[in-house]
Amino acid sequence: MTSTMRVTGLSGFDTDTMIEKLMEAEKVKVTKVEKEKQLLLWRQEMYNDLNKDFANFIVNTRKALGLTTVSYTGALLPNTYKNLSWVNKAVSSDTSIATASASSGALAGNYRVRVNQLAEGVNLASASEIANIGEDGRLLNENGEKITSLKFTIYDGQVDKNGDLVAFEVEVANNDNGITMQDVVRAINNAKAGEKGEYSIKIKATYDAANKRLFLQTKDTGEKALLRIDVDSDNEDSNYFINQLNLSAGEKDEFGNPITYQADRLSQGFRGQDAVVDFNGALGIRSSTNTITINGITMNLAATGDFTITVNTDVDGIYEKIKNFVDEYNKLVDKTSELLSQKKYYDYEPLTDEQKKEMSDKDIELWEEKAKSGLLRNDSIVSRTMQNIRSSLYESFDGAYSLITQIGISTEKYSTGGGGKLVIDEEKLKQAIAENPEGVLEMLFKDGSEKSQKGIVTRVYDELIGGMEEIIEKAGTGNNASLYRQVKSNILIDFVTNLGSRSYLDRDIQDFNKRIDELNEKLAERETYYYKQFSALETYINQMNSQSMWLSQQFGGY
Repeated sequence: MTSTMRVTGLSGFDTDTMIEKLMEAEKVKVTKVEKEKQLLLWRQEMYNDLNKDFANFIVNTRKALGLTTVSYTGALLPNTYKNLSWVNKAVSSDTSIATASASSGALAGNYRVRVNQLAEGVNLASASEIANIGEDGRLLNENGEKITSLKFTIYDGQVDKNGDLVAFEVEVANNDNGITMQDVVRAINNAKAGEKGEYSIKIKATYDAANKRLFLQTKDTGEKALLRIDVDSDNEDSNYFINQLNLSAGEKDEFGNPITYQADRLSQGFRGQDAVVDFNGALGIRSSTNTITINGITMNLAATGDFTITVNTDVDGIYEKIKNFVDEYNKLVDKTSELLSQKKYYDYEPLTDEQKKEMSDKDIELWEEKAKSGLLRNDSIVSRTMQNIRSSLYESFDGAYSLITQIGISTEKYSTGGGGKLVIDEEKLKQAIAENPEGVLEMLFKDGSEKSQKGIVTRVYDELIGGMEEIIEKAGTGNNASLYRQVKSNILIDFVTNLGSRSYLDRDIQDFNKRIDELNEKLAERETYYYKQFSALETYINQMNSQSMWLSQQFGGY
């Protein structure tokens, strides 16, 4: 980059001020483009904010309706309307034996249940104090010497891909200073198995130092739960240690003394037990846990005994769920209606940095609020999305009810200023729920390959997702890509493959940046040109002054 030396002031002119005035006219073009770019940035921001509202509406209402469930990894999984937990109300006659709930697929009626046996895991504990612990807390062998290493194998009932029991090798590393019970507990709880350590032990070990007792408990329940300890017969210290644990399952002999197990019995293993229930005429139904589901009725067992379950349609509960969805939908309609009808204030353009310096933060905020107003007025994407939703609401549905008006839901008249919000006739909707709850649920939540097979809520989601995809192509994802994937896992695939993750507005903004750079470069060239011209003028005036002084001196001598 070339540099021009600026020599000014010889003529007495305020050259910098004069050039600054000349450059103001030149900068008008840059300011105009910068304002156009700022409007695009604001528009992009408004698109992204609206798309975020669309996404949050879908994600949050799905969760509230139970249409998604959360996996153990935190992922959202789809859930059919037939498994909704809030449709039916299940009441247990004896909650000390079991509590109950019912999915939408459960049939109303009374059910007789007998709990014959609860599911249990395996619990072993030291029946008495562990004797071979020295005063310093170190484990001692049969000769009273410190144990420096231990090795044994535990099985918890897990099986590998070949169906073989997974073996957890527990080894307390050599330690010349001796081993404590805390070392043993830590080794058990951290045990891994498999070529890559993909299996984690499902047995919890704890040690009560005050009472010198070890406690072992399987994390799983049921007959598949296993607690088995194998020790190499040649490993004297490990065998002695296991035997000194005095492990017991709580059983007692005929004299009331606890039965304790040595290494040979522990190697045979102990199994948990399944829960066993009779459900109406179905006898001996087994479950590995105390939570058991039969025909859409879920029971949480707490004790053995007989009880009954009464299942009824929860009319009020269903109504509230539908009403809450409608309320959230209407908020979204209000938001979009406001954006589509916002007044455009043409006298309020984006502020320049110079203008902002002369204003307070509050004045800037108020000004920009006016400048942003109307940027999505009558926007084609937003208008089309909301119109598609309104149209889909009144398209016929293949089911017990073909139109939403039959279940007491309609849209507000535009003359009221509602912009197509949904209105509920409470009495009519509750009557429909009471008479045909499954028909109402189908009308709202069913999914299918054809539009006529899709429920109203499903259609709303589909049309919103279609609008979201258009907005993403137009304005990008902002910082909301992960949120959008919760709505639809592959929602960004077209944006990435067809547009290379660059939205149309991103491209326009990039073009504006290029134009601004080019104009600024021309401004710099123009400013340099002016300084050169004024410098030449200064030189010329200086020469004229010198000649004038010389002439005055020549004529002044006569």
